[in-house]
Amino acid sequence: MKIYADRFPRFVLQAVSDLLVVAWVYAWIRAALWLHDQVEKLGVPGQKLEGAGSALSANLADAGSKVGRVPLVGDELTSPFEKAAGAAQAVAEAGQAQQEVVGNLALALAVITAVVPILFVVLLWLPLRVRWIRRASAAARVRRAPAGRDLLALRALATQPLSKLAKLGPDVAESWRSGDESTVDALAALELKGLGLRQR
Repeated sequence: MKIYADRFPRFVLQAVSDLLVVAWVYAWIRAALWLHDQVEKLGVPGQKLEGAGSALSANLADAGSKVGRVPLVGDELTSPFEKAAGAAQAVAEAGQAQQEVVGNLALALAVITAVVPILFVVLLWLPLRVRWIRRASAAARVRRAPAGRDLLALRALATQPLSKLAKLGPDVAESWRSGDESTVDALAALELKGLGLRQR
């Protein structure tokens, strides 16, 4: 990671990480939608069952009403049709219930599929991103202050890796103490570069 941090500016790495998070979120949302569609297909038998049961119930009810017009025995003949129509309606309701169960399952699986991995990456990435924003914002404010360059140089001496400080000269601390302008500028630029900012 240090190799890449030296090779690429911080803001480039930050932009790449942001794009990777966006791609991660998008991929899991697409996966959740695909899973939802696949599970929803399990509700097709329920749809057919509901349609067939409703149609059969309507036909039996219609036949029962026609049979009921038969003189003398119409009422007795209607009862079996009504019972059969009720049974067909129960089948239709079972099909509807099956669809509701499948719909709820599809929604639950889609939400779990999307939310768990998205929360995982966001809970890891977001605190780091917020911390970087705070640090970069503070550094940008300090950079505009009259003594900001000196403060950034001091922070670089305290926090930057020794390998980076050594590249600025054999005795960078002594040069900073003596107020060498080029050393102070180089240290301030090093601190800003570590945050993905440029010295103005």
